[in-house]
Amino acid sequence: MLNLKNVKRYPLAKRKSKVQLSTFANPAAEGIRFLETVPDVLAGKNFKELVKRIIAARKNKKPVIFMFGAHIIKCGLSRFVIDMMKRNIITAIATNGASIIHDFEISYCGKTSEDVAEQLKNGKFGMAYETGKFINEAVKKGAEKNLGLGETIGKMIEGKKLKFHKESIFANAYRLKIPATVHVGIGTDIIYQHPECDGASWGKTSYNDFLKF
Repeated sequence: MLNLKNVKRYPLAKRKSKVQLSTFANPAAEGIRFLETVPDVLAGKNFKELVKRIIAARKNKKPVIFMFGAHIIKCGLSRFVIDMMKRNIITAIATNGASIIHDFEISYCGKTSEDVAEQLKNGKFGMAYETGKFINEAVKKGAEKNLGLGETIGKMIEGKKLKFHKESIFANAYRLKIPATVHVGIGTDIIYQHPECDGASWGKTSYNDFLKF
């Protein structure tokens, strides 16, 4: 059996990251009619239809559940999600395990997304100390309190008031009391190779999110 007690880690702040907060996009100011500039063809047409359906759903007091992968965060779109949660457009979010990793790293030091090819060569892929320690310890506490995984991460980031916690999708969801569910696959993310990891806690918190979803 693999023993994780002697793994070598490094400070997250010293890791080369491909995504910085400075590259994140901002929601447009009031009055800018972006939708009118989108061509009514192919993906543009689909996008307009999606917007119409979201508007119709909220006008009829129906929920809008936003399901997304980690690239929403890696590509600098977190602020759009946060803005829509604050406006009560998005009423719940659901995502995967990679999303909480990137969300935490952005919240902690304002950067995320390591160079996978480079890190694999030197055996350091996924071994940032703070990412492994903070998230895994939070998950164990969340399991003890019978919380869901998304709520657990949001509570940790908000509670610790991490430097960039206002940029966190999960901290904002926690603050706004918006359901945030995270559906993981044990062993599929870098978080499981850290000595603080407890598989039962991940299973319990993510399963709680499954029941909530």
